[in-house]
Amino acid sequence: MTLKIHIDDGAPPYEQVRTQISEQARSGALPVGHRLPTVRGLAESLGLAANTVAKAYRALEADGVIETRGRNGTFVAAAGTAAERELASAAQAYAARARRLGLTEPDALAAVREALRAAYAG
Repeated sequence: MTLKIHIDDGAPPYEQVRTQISEQARSGALPVGHRLPTVRGLAESLGLAANTVAKAYRALEADGVIETRGRNGTFVAAAGTAAERELASAAQAYAARARRLGLTEPDALAAVREALRAAYAG
């Protein structure tokens, strides 16, 4: 994630953070499930007050761009319908588990294709 704050931009810093994260999430540069830095960590790296970043994160959460999972952190949220969000979440969990199990990407995709064939065959 790359963010740049331009003091002479005219837009408030929290709005610049909000806009840049939103654009990166929409473009796919920040994929669904990507863990964002902590408020304090991002504030330090950008030279901003923690309250400024917290305000941006609150706005992004209200917009459905990010979701906070308590102590687990803040993540890029899935966009779209509830079904699409649930599917994206399941896909993230599957991808993480496949990687932990040491599967290659082609093997993980083959397993999904086979499961889909079986599910839709009947």
